[in-house]
Amino acid sequence: MNSDNIEIKVIISGKVQGVFYRAETKKAADKLNIKGYVKNLSDGSVEAVFNADQSKINHMIKWCHKGPAASRVDNILTQRIEQSENFDTFEIRY
Repeated sequence: MNSDNIEIKVIISGKVQGVFYRAETKKAADKLNIKGYVKNLSDGSVEAVFNADQSKINHMIKWCHKGPAASRVDNILTQRIEQSENFDTFEIRY
């Protein structure tokens, strides 16, 4: 794990389920070599945890504001968290 890495939890709300938001988030994170996960929440929002350096995370958060073509992002909450897991990849959780 890179010592410059930080971990950010992001909650994305809007029309973000049933529009390939998780799959497209994984593609974007994989391109940037970001570790972590993305999953649907029961309230209709999507949660993601990104582990990378600040510039990659900034890029990813900017991507989250747009999302895939069929999505509509209304709000994004970001919170820096303690590194909770040692992520090897970026995964979709169910």
